[in-house]
Amino acid sequence: MAGFRPYAPLNVPKPFGENIWIVDGPEIRMDYGPASIPFPTRMTLVRLGDGRLWVHSPVAPEAALFDAVDELGEVAWLVAPNSLHYWFVADWQQRYPQAKTAAVPGLAEKAKRTFRIDAVLDGAGAPWPREEIDTVLVPGTAVSEAVFFHHASRAAILTDLIENFEPQRVVNPVYRWLVRLSGAAHPDGTAPIDLRLTFWPKRRAVRAVVAAILAWPCERVVMAHGLPYASDGAAELRRALRWAR
Repeated sequence: MAGFRPYAPLNVPKPFGENIWIVDGPEIRMDYGPASIPFPTRMTLVRLGDGRLWVHSPVAPEAALFDAVDELGEVAWLVAPNSLHYWFVADWQQRYPQAKTAAVPGLAEKAKRTFRIDAVLDGAGAPWPREEIDTVLVPGTAVSEAVFFHHASRAAILTDLIENFEPQRVVNPVYRWLVRLSGAAHPDGTAPIDLRLTFWPKRRAVRAVVAAILAWPCERVVMAHGLPYASDGAAELRRALRWAR
């Protein structure tokens, strides 16, 4: 049984601004202790200035999706944006062997599935033009996450630092209660409490990076789980990241 009512259509690039698309993928299940918890998936596509594509948090491979991506441009970059969102990068590398892959620090050692890493997103810079996609690293203990700002669309691109599940889309009432309890429920979605706690030991560094994120002239916010924000992005970032300020 599905855990969520999906943001249909799935595996279809949907415009989210100038030269940016979101793709809602199939539901996955994530091991959490002895339990297995369902999660919806989403990736983000950006067309760079040279016409090639930057792919954030690739979703499960699917032939029609690959065809749709190919219509948008050549894939240049695959991005594993945090310590949890990397599983399908290997499949996309197989489909796009010419693409380079960027990942957060330590993922080569932590990942439970092997894939090639060409660049590490350590916060000191990024391998793509900063004037197109600004890149910062929010350093954690169990999880670190790279956060991006696409200037053309004025969109902040996050993964799990904001989760914004709409309760009416959560099928199981127990899981709906857990989503609310964790703090990840719309209209006040943020990082779930267990994830926030993993950043606490590095809170000074996290606070400095979050200040840089809040300085972006943001209009839109997209994340891997839940309802994205098509407007009022700067205000939503201030609200959702208040725990780190």
